[in-house]
Amino acid sequence: MKWILFSIIILWSPASIAQSGKDSILRQLDETIRLTRDFDNSKYAQLQSLKQQLAAAQSPASQYDACIKLYNEYKSFNYDTAFSYALQLKKIAAIMNDPQRAGYADIKLGFILLSSGMFRETAAVLDSLHAPALPDTMRAEYYVLIRRYYYDLADYVNDWYYSPQYLRQASIYTDSAAACCPENHFERLSCLGYKYFKENRLDSALHYLHRTMALPNLSWHQQAMIKANLGSIYVFRKQYDSAIAMLAQSAMADTRGSVKETTAAFNLASLLFQTGDIKNASRYIERAVQDATFYGARQRKVQVSAILPMIEGERYNAVENEKNRLVVYSAIATFLVLALILLTFIIFKQIRRLKAAKEIITQAHRRQQEINEKLIESNRIKEEYIGYCFHIASAYIEKIEKLKHQVETKLADHKHGDIRYIVNNINIKQEREELFHNFDRIFLRIFPNFVAEFNSFFREEDQIRLKDNELLNTDLRIYALIRIGISENEKIARILEYSVNTIYAYKTRIRNKSIVPNDEFEDRILQIKI
Repeated sequence: MKWILFSIIILWSPASIAQSGKDSILRQLDETIRLTRDFDNSKYAQLQSLKQQLAAAQSPASQYDACIKLYNEYKSFNYDTAFSYALQLKKIAAIMNDPQRAGYADIKLGFILLSSGMFRETAAVLDSLHAPALPDTMRAEYYVLIRRYYYDLADYVNDWYYSPQYLRQASIYTDSAAACCPENHFERLSCLGYKYFKENRLDSALHYLHRTMALPNLSWHQQAMIKANLGSIYVFRKQYDSAIAMLAQSAMADTRGSVKETTAAFNLASLLFQTGDIKNASRYIERAVQDATFYGARQRKVQVSAILPMIEGERYNAVENEKNRLVVYSAIATFLVLALILLTFIIFKQIRRLKAAKEIITQAHRRQQEINEKLIESNRIKEEYIGYCFHIASAYIEKIEKLKHQVETKLADHKHGDIRYIVNNINIKQEREELFHNFDRIFLRIFPNFVAEFNSFFREEDQIRLKDNELLNTDLRIYALIRIGISENEKIARILEYSVNTIYAYKTRIRNKSIVPNDEFEDRILQIKI
């Protein structure tokens, strides 16, 4: 009882309510992840349409525009394909001899290299670009790229000496990017929000990030980025419930948008690991591994691989601890069960005995009823056919007596030819038909529904249709004899004046037409009631 009360207190505690909220958002995330294939299929359909546009493009300018669209769809979906389209952009720009398009292609190439964690290669691309020569729209994108380069480099180095230098450079380029964008532009607001977060100016960061989230028509990827940044701020403030909610929403947006170049699942798994939720952490780190592998992000795979063994190790320890607790609880439960069995053994034993006795009596009563029904049925059949046999025997004795008298008279008169005439006038066929007719009449008086029930075992086209003067035909008569207990083929053959093979052939043909399985057919015949 104490354990029950303690469990109730735990369930109603504030911590349990918070746990319920966390479980709810994680269930939503799990449900969204289960639909990953559907979202990815939609993405593939969109990509296929864009590829058809590229194939249909005739001029280099239209090919360049089509490649830009494909690159933008692949840049957060698959590194290798996005990289190939970035190279194709450079090739088309070279054919067109267009420096601006060539510079824009380099920006796209630099972005995809950075997304894969290839810092040296990204630096080489950035060094080849000259910002003042770029148009305003390209210059803004260039500054956004280079600021991300320094932020990612600072995170990658994670050094007390170099990282601050990289962060200062990132801050400078962030201001340059913001200056190139309109007041309420997504890149301006999101860049400033991230900058203030990195400078530990969290209120300003939240202000700009919330303004960014309020912008209309944000893509799934943009929503995921902002919510991931908000989650990072809440982690920094140790507001873990809010952080989990934001990171889970970010992961859901990534999943709906088929974004594979993502940090949300990784950051969520890391936070759950820190807060002791090893089970969910393990599931989401596996998701992060799948996304990083699919995208081909080298840096992300290294990052994920660093924490994966720790989570799996803790998960193993948790499983072992849970196993040990279960062993203890199982021992206690086993002891209680054994005690309960010991206390109730006598009662159950008596109940089993009573049930067994009751079952024996019930079965005996049931068998007795079946025997009584069979005896009643058998007596009814015997009564009918004994009377029938006496009647037939009496008629035949009378015929024999009459025949004897006629023969004796003819013998006395020495009319031997008339005796032969009398004998030849005996119609055996007619006598047999009369015998069968009397059998049929008596049988149908005992089983008036026999023909209808027999026909119910067949399809309509295979059912027996009797002639006007027929009570039963040979098919019915064979199974009529079986119904009254004459089942041997030899006896049936003698009664009906057929060979045994003929009777067997009749029975096989009838069973094969039936809708009832062959091995059940005669049992169904025997179930026809009197």
